Amino acid sequence: MENVLSVEGVSKAYGKFTALNNVSISVPKGSVFGLLGPNGAGKTSLIRIINQITLPDSGKILLNGENLQPHHILDIGYLPEERGLYKRMKIGEQAIYLAQLKGMPYNEAKKKLQYWFEKFEITNWWNKKIEELSKGMAQKVQFIVTVMHAPKLLIFDEPFSGFDPINANLIKDEILQLRDEGATIIFSTHRMESVEELCDYIALIDKSNKILDGKLNDIKQEFKTNQFEVGLACQDKEALLLDINSKFRAENSPKILFNEDLRLKVSLKENESSNDLIQFLNNKAQITHFTEVIPSANDIFLKAVANNE
Repeated sequence: MENVLSVEGVSKAYGKFTALNNVSISVPKGSVFGLLGPNGAGKTSLIRIINQITLPDSGKILLNGENLQPHHILDIGYLPEERGLYKRMKIGEQAIYLAQLKGMPYNEAKKKLQYWFEKFEITNWWNKKIEELSKGMAQKVQFIVTVMHAPKLLIFDEPFSGFDPINANLIKDEILQLRDEGATIIFSTHRMESVEELCDYIALIDKSNKILDGKLNDIKQEFKTNQFEVGLACQDKEALLLDINSKFRAENSPKILFNEDLRLKVSLKENESSNDLIQFLNNKAQITHFTEVIPSANDIFLKAVANNE
């Protein structure tokens, strides 16, 4: 698969503190790539290097197979966690100015901005100032100035900060549409539910080191623990639980299910299959619910970081 961005052996230190230690990642074209990690792990340092705000101490960055150069900044759209709009400048005037910094001619920038302002239903904001807007409203403007020059690579750092659920969903839909239209997106967040909804690939950085990366679905398969959520309709729950534990390892599950008397989480050994469990349970009770436990992005994040201690 063709990669839009390749980070190869990048290291960065600030004095005696190592922010990145020989980190390598590849971001496939047309994907949403989640860059994850605890606070202070090194994510922001890597993002700043990709945006050429700082330089790596060693290693290299390739954009579409070329060594990263100053002119590549026109191919990147960056939405930082700490927003940077001018509070007392009129929104329309400011957006056109920022578009021109990205190489867009005035008339093209104005036409593109009118499209986005109409799309977000904010045409009456053109002559307002940022200081007149709420944080969420200002976030919409920041999003527009990030994407309006149609960059090949978009980097969103905590893009949903300040948004209510309705506008967060609006931005999620726009991110997915941008991907479908050919953009490649790096997405950094602490909201694991957003990772589940948006990301095709992830990389997890902890204590300056990359500790895992790959396709999210493949990583979920790697972190599976051969557990199953089971719902059973029965007369004697205690007796059934004892019976199941005579062959498998089962415990009561807090998962909310419907129309069953007994909720269990059953763990199988490596040599046991789901068919073995189903056949056993069919002879004991009515199965009302049966599903494999697939680890969430949050589960993977917590386990991987804990294993890196």
